[in-house]
Amino acid sequence: MSGAYLSERSVPDSSNDCHSLSRSTYVAVATEAVKNYHGNYARTWYEDEADPDDSSGNHAFQRLRQTLFTPKIDPQFKLQRDDKVYAIGSCFARGLESSLISRKIAVESAAAEFARLQPANREPSGLGFINKYNTFAILNELRWALDPNTVFPVESIAQVTEATWFDPHANPSLKLAGFEETLERRSLLQTVTKRIMNCRVVILTLGLAEVWRDIQADVYINCTPIPSLFKTQPDRYAFHVTGFAENWANLEAIHALLSRYGHPDLHIVVTVSPVPLMNTFSKMDIVLANTYAKSLLRAVAQEWTAAHDNVDYFPSYEIVQNSDRSTVWEPDLRHVKGAVAHHIMELFLRAYLDDAV
Repeated sequence: MSGAYLSERSVPDSSNDCHSLSRSTYVAVATEAVKNYHGNYARTWYEDEADPDDSSGNHAFQRLRQTLFTPKIDPQFKLQRDDKVYAIGSCFARGLESSLISRKIAVESAAAEFARLQPANREPSGLGFINKYNTFAILNELRWALDPNTVFPVESIAQVTEATWFDPHANPSLKLAGFEETLERRSLLQTVTKRIMNCRVVILTLGLAEVWRDIQADVYINCTPIPSLFKTQPDRYAFHVTGFAENWANLEAIHALLSRYGHPDLHIVVTVSPVPLMNTFSKMDIVLANTYAKSLLRAVAQEWTAAHDNVDYFPSYEIVQNSDRSTVWEPDLRHVKGAVAHHIMELFLRAYLDDAV
């Protein structure tokens, strides 16, 4: 395959992967299961005699009454002072970058070179430019940066006007630019992405299951094409509601790629973004479409975590969904309030930072 991108012809074949389709994610003999039970303080939903308003209680029906839900988290590794971290995915990845930088952890994805990129909207910096919203886009970006046998499909950069071009593999937070500047931004992104090779910890955030594909360039893209392209090139793009097997195959390919080119002691933390879909291009109610997407990505993340000893799941999605609604959400019921995002980041740091950091 000459291009580092996924199409209907190049999606990794998961048909022979029994783990994801026919094997339990965890099996324990009775003695181990009973040990799990007694060792897990968060094992029980409720008991008749327990006071539901006991804020110190460990039952779910007590913890779920708290303003901000705090789940039991079992990290499989700890961040060390000299570790380098790379965060890739949606907005949650950007939030973790800031929190880790505040603790003097080197975060390679928050590159100083991005400071010169001026966002077109109200974002405080150009870092939103690197957001990746689906597993296809994450895998594409890693392949273009790491695999010497792959080539970025330049033909997927679409001309919008006589003077401006659109890179559908980046987040459209920057003003459209000329062809050369668009390619320079692309080169910068790939240069920074290469730094993931030196990072012991990779944080990966899953966001969307609805994906667009450039039929002409034979490549899945990161975001919805800008509206003008639907008018000028109506047959160029196809909309996909992706399934479990596709996203599983993408994550497995990501793991193989990072295992081959990444840090020898690689650890991956995967999480699911709680931010709902803005729109759906399917026939579903937006609420149903969002439930499908988040449920699918959450299930894929669980399977992937179970399949690899060096992959952890962090429950940012569950923290938001099980906290007080009026406390969590801005009026649009889509953006998480700053205090709640801070709570999530603090839980992450508490779980993964070594005491010496």
